[in-house]
Amino acid sequence: MKAKSPTSIDAYVGSRVRARRKVLRLSQVGLAERIGVTFQQIQKYEKGTNRIGAGRLQSIAETLGVPVQFFFENDTEPTTYSLVSNGRDDVNAFLASKDAQALNRAFMAIESPAIRQKLVALAKSLARDTHPEIDDIIHPETGA
Repeated sequence: MKAKSPTSIDAYVGSRVRARRKVLRLSQVGLAERIGVTFQQIQKYEKGTNRIGAGRLQSIAETLGVPVQFFFENDTEPTTYSLVSNGRDDVNAFLASKDAQALNRAFMAIESPAIRQKLVALAKSLARDTHPEIDDIIHPETGA
């Protein structure tokens, strides 16, 4: 019996692993050691060239402090991607970027909910210059 080839879903899950690992400032070696594989295997998972089995994905999720469903979350509303980015790959590329990591770490370091809300309001205000409908894009059900 021939092994199944990786799919676009495998690549997406791998990109989510990479993004979360980077947010946590965890190296591929560090993640590999914690789940009992080589760093080369982590590279293959993150690139989507190797599939991640269910047990291994559970172990990765526990190590990265997220539920398994985190790796499958996907906002498929076309307005979100057509207005905010060119697609899922752009979002994943951004989440894995140094800017996104720095922004996430800085935001997480802000303990005051009121200050966090002000920062979100500032970002929305700046985004309105390009996308006046930004509130509908971020929270289509409430506009908030």
